[in-house]
Amino acid sequence: MASDRQAAIVTGAGSGIGRAIALGLLAAGVDVAAVDREEGFLRELAGAATERAVAGSLQSIVADLAQPDSFARIVAEVLGRFGKIDVLVNNAGVGQAAIRPDQRSNPIRFWEITPEQWSRFVAVNATAPLMMARAVAPHMMERKRGRIIGVTTSLGTMMRTGYALYGASKAAAEAAHAVMAADLAGTGVTVNVLVPGGMTDTRIVSVTEAPDRAKLIQPEVMVPPLLWLISDAARDLTARRFLAVHWDGALAPAQAAEKCGAPIAWTSIGTLPIEPD
Repeated sequence: MASDRQAAIVTGAGSGIGRAIALGLLAAGVDVAAVDREEGFLRELAGAATERAVAGSLQSIVADLAQPDSFARIVAEVLGRFGKIDVLVNNAGVGQAAIRPDQRSNPIRFWEITPEQWSRFVAVNATAPLMMARAVAPHMMERKRGRIIGVTTSLGTMMRTGYALYGASKAAAEAAHAVMAADLAGTGVTVNVLVPGGMTDTRIVSVTEAPDRAKLIQPEVMVPPLLWLISDAARDLTARRFLAVHWDGALAPAQAAEKCGAPIAWTSIGTLPIEPD
């Protein structure tokens, strides 16, 4: 039986940005299905939620989003537990530090990439968000309500030397979310992108590269703009990207969103093609 609380799926919820988002949603009274391939991280998340006496209920789902059979199973399990899906946060990702811990100072040139590495990054960073959205969209459209939020990366990271694996796959994910927003226009389902806005204290940035973690953006910056994006106040907002680090909590939420937002997928800096009538 569905409750009055919103129900959200957060992928990559066991650590870093996903963990901060999951705990922030739970604290705000949202039921959360936390998806991660690492069962140990999900246990730690559950422990943290219990310690904080959060208002929302937590469901833990172990899944590898590189596996095509994951998406339908996740949605079925969430509907079985919560009866509905109001929010999808496409956060799960694989970073280049998993291949080379010092990859910022010792870049992974594109000619060094193996086909297997490319396939893995595209599967997790680009294919999985699209397939997760594909799995939840029919349910959301039937209810005429839903929020899909993609966590991509900064434009500079997409084009940085040595970042073909991460940057290109995240750019593909952002483009996919832009298409989703267009396809879902008028359905009551919105699609937006939320980005930290710089190097963030997650496993994607290795301790080798950034030993002083206090100098990094903290994952919790994602929570205030996310909570606004899933609120009724943002129900008509779609096809936007937000830099969480520039969210100004001293402003009214709509003003903070305007200050740190821009059109999704770089349309503000691109020239659209000429097409015949």
